[in-house]
Amino acid sequence: MRRGAAIFFIRNRHLSAIDMIKEELKQKKKKTVKNLTKEEIELIERIHQETKNLNLNNVTRTKAYFDFYQKHPSIHWAFLGHMVSRNGGWNMTDLKGDHLTRLLSKSERNDYFIFLERGNWLIFQDAYPQFLLYEESLKRNQPLFYLLAHMNISTFMETIWNYFWRNGEPAILTIGLIINEQSYLEQRMIQNPVYQTKVLNTLEFKLQDLLSFNHILFPYRKKQLIGLTLHQFGSLDERIRLGKRLYSLLFQNKDRLKQAVEWAIHHPHTGSRKDYWPHIFNNINEGIPGIAYQLRLQSCKLRWGARRIYSPDLNSAWKNVQHHEAEKGDWFKHDQIADYLSEQKESINGEIEYEYCKTLERLELAAFAKKVISILD
Repeated sequence: MRRGAAIFFIRNRHLSAIDMIKEELKQKKKKTVKNLTKEEIELIERIHQETKNLNLNNVTRTKAYFDFYQKHPSIHWAFLGHMVSRNGGWNMTDLKGDHLTRLLSKSERNDYFIFLERGNWLIFQDAYPQFLLYEESLKRNQPLFYLLAHMNISTFMETIWNYFWRNGEPAILTIGLIINEQSYLEQRMIQNPVYQTKVLNTLEFKLQDLLSFNHILFPYRKKQLIGLTLHQFGSLDERIRLGKRLYSLLFQNKDRLKQAVEWAIHHPHTGSRKDYWPHIFNNINEGIPGIAYQLRLQSCKLRWGARRIYSPDLNSAWKNVQHHEAEKGDWFKHDQIADYLSEQKESINGEIEYEYCKTLERLELAAFAKKVISILD
């Protein structure tokens, strides 16, 4: 750590973790970014290239998060990001599955996919370079986080990483990354007029919210699920609070965490919901052309003789997208954002299977009703 930062922390040991971070954030506002050496420029270029190579699609990103977590298990966000990214992939392939192909037009489904894909891509190109810089810092046994300012990554994260380097508290780092990634998306995605018009303000998006379709599921053991539901996607506050609850849910129970990791090892991410419930979903379409659409689910079990719900692999559902460069700019403006760094106090049970089963049944009914209406029309 640079001498000035070290002196700052020594002088402020009596402060709480959040107060220390707030004080350093105030100091960051006064500092100017220095010129880089040739070696530092080359390191940044190498990190960006490695990130680009892994940022091809949801499957490659999701795998990269998990690979990193297995090498560096103290970086809890890498596993949390892996599990949340799995959900992003499932949402993408739902757009080509049995239900939403009946409920949404092709153009609507394409708009939703681009929205999900852009957000998934943006988070990876912001978060993964931080991981690689941390890895390089370990190799050199010195923190290199001052380089984050040269990588279009918020100054907020330089402070968070420096604190983690000194104190090794995974919770502060994880929550800091949750705050950062959701704040990073706020202007680039949520407040973007294009996405607001085409996705966020549409009736179909609100319909998904009404149907509780914004479930985030964490599989563990063989077929068991825990998770939470986000209803106010447009609220930065709610997304950050949900991220903290998801982190608590995934890491508060060590036995269940171990089971979730083992599940992830034995079930590589494909984007198909068959990954966690092969008794309900299949990545092969079992439908027969000309046969009328039928209701198949009852209490999360297939009715006798019913075919499984079609949930394709991501690579067969969608082609890779060529993204334009991420928008520049630091989202960090006020040190009060650090108040979110306090840990989740309440215990989260994450019981979601019953609610999720009801959601599937409601979606099936909605798809069936739309099919019947189209026939009558």
